[in-house]
Amino acid sequence: MPHTESPGTVAASLTRLRWWTELPLILLVYGCYTAGRLLARGDVSSAVDHGLAILRIEKFLYINAEHPLNRLFTHQAWLGVPADFWYASLHYVVTPVLLVWLFRSRVGHYRAARTWLMTSTFIGLIGFTLLPTCPPRLLSASHGFVDTMAQYSSYGWWGGEASAPRGMGGMTNQYAAMPSLHVGWALWCGVMLWRHGGTRSAKVAGVVYPLVTTIVVMGTANHYFLDAVAGVAVMGVGLLLTPLVLRATDRVQARLAVRFPALAKSAPGASPTWASAASPGATSDAPASIVSGECKTSPGERLPRQRETGFASGAEPDAAPTDAGDGAPAAAR
Repeated sequence: MPHTESPGTVAASLTRLRWWTELPLILLVYGCYTAGRLLARGDVSSAVDHGLAILRIEKFLYINAEHPLNRLFTHQAWLGVPADFWYASLHYVVTPVLLVWLFRSRVGHYRAARTWLMTSTFIGLIGFTLLPTCPPRLLSASHGFVDTMAQYSSYGWWGGEASAPRGMGGMTNQYAAMPSLHVGWALWCGVMLWRHGGTRSAKVAGVVYPLVTTIVVMGTANHYFLDAVAGVAVMGVGLLLTPLVLRATDRVQARLAVRFPALAKSAPGASPTWASAASPGATSDAPASIVSGECKTSPGERLPRQRETGFASGAEPDAAPTDAGDGAPAAAR
């Protein structure tokens, strides 16, 4: 069943969010994501130790699914090549496309969805920093892994250094494997398609995309199975923190509106209700209304069958009307 937003929610979101403020914010977060991966290179020997420790845990639990998948992708080019294209491209295409779609078509849900994605990404950066991890493809050949990206590099734009284009391998951190944000972002995309897609095809895509991505990251030897599990866990923590982040953001906006009321009133994308709530003493430039009981009229507007009195009708200020326009004497009303 399609998800619809209430008119009030849509109106509030439209007044708050503008693409020229959202786009720089998204680019800033992605820049932090890229820079964080570069800065969190860590010690190579520690990264290798962490990778081997993960592999030992998986073997002990018999969950090292990356071994058979990697052998399958290595021996079957018709599976390995599409998997490499999947890994090298969709992570950077599907997520932005869904963000734009949510902004344009599901604006009432966009802010929470965007905040969830960003919060989880920053948590992932903490993981890269604290636990640099060597991916399976960079372990010694004795561990039985083959780098399919390097094996099939002649089919695409990537070289032998992850999904980076040839000659640009130095611009990526190959030891940022734990957690797998490929899987985390794919899970976010799947949830968005399932909840807001509105069609059976969208729901199917919402299930297939994260599952295939999980298989791809293991089959190409870019991640361990536990990396994928950690990516899911990071998204779960980000989802739990999203309401707190949204409330903190609203408090900051309210304080800024109190300190800078003129800026809050004139800034593009500012919500009129937010500005007025944050600035109780703010005055409105709209014409004053005439309020009488439950009726509100604008200056000069009369209710049906209302009789003009006072100076407007030429009567004396203390003159009392004799009837209500319906033929009944004033005393009888």
